[in-house]
Amino acid sequence: MPEKVTRANLEKDLKTAGDPRRALTSAAYFKTGKGEYGEGDIFLGISTPMLRKITLRFRELPLADIAKLLSSKIHECRSAALEILVSQYKRGSDEQRAEIVDFYLQNTAGINNWDLVDGSAPYILGEHLRTRPRRILRKLARSQSLWERRIAIIATMRLVRNGELEDALSIAEMLLDDDHDLIHKAVGWVLREVGRQDRGRLIGFLQTHYRRLPRTALRYAIEHFAPSERKKMLAGEFR
Repeated sequence: MPEKVTRANLEKDLKTAGDPRRALTSAAYFKTGKGEYGEGDIFLGISTPMLRKITLRFRELPLADIAKLLSSKIHECRSAALEILVSQYKRGSDEQRAEIVDFYLQNTAGINNWDLVDGSAPYILGEHLRTRPRRILRKLARSQSLWERRIAIIATMRLVRNGELEDALSIAEMLLDDDHDLIHKAVGWVLREVGRQDRGRLIGFLQTHYRRLPRTALRYAIEHFAPSERKKMLAGEFR
C-alpha cells in the first residue's frame, strides 16, 4: 500500500535516511557551533540527491505543513520544505505562485542557512520578480537579518541570468559595507554572473567601488578573468 503523503511520514522518511557520520560533517561544514551563523542547527546527515528523492513523493503537502517543516530545528526538514515549495511554485497557477511568494516572505525565519537561501531565493522570489515591481529586494537588503539580506542579493541571480543587471548591481552596492562574510561571498557570486552577461558593466562597477569592495567579494567577482587580469584588478587596476 502506498505511503500516505503526510508531514509525519516525510519526517519519518528523513530520519530513516539519516547518516550520523554525515551529520557530524554537515554540522561542522554549516558552522553550527556556539557563536557561529548556524548555531544550534541539527543535521540528520542526508545527501542532497537522497533528500530530493524523498521529497518528490511529498510535493503536494499544504502550506500549513510546509510552515511546520520550516519551523523545525532539523536542517533537512527545512530543506525539504523549500524543495517542495520550489516545486509547487514551478507548477502553480499565477494565483498559487503569488500565495507561495507571500508565504516565502512570511517564513524567512526558517530560511536560515546559505544553502536554504541559495536553493530557493532565485527560483521563487527571483523568478516571481521577473515580471513584477522589485521594491521588496531593497527592503530585504536593509534587513537586520543576515538571511534576508542574502535572499535579496541571491534572488537577483535569476534576473541577471535573464539579462537584467540593474537590480543586481543596485543591491550589490547596498551591501558593499555589510560586515558578514556570507554576504561578501554572495555579492561576489552575483557580480561574477553580471560579468558573464556584460564584462564592461562589471569592470565599471568594480572600478567605481573598488575601495569599498570587500576583498572576498572582489575575488569571487573576477574568478572568470585570466590570472594576469585578476592580479591587476586586485591591485585596483582596471584598464
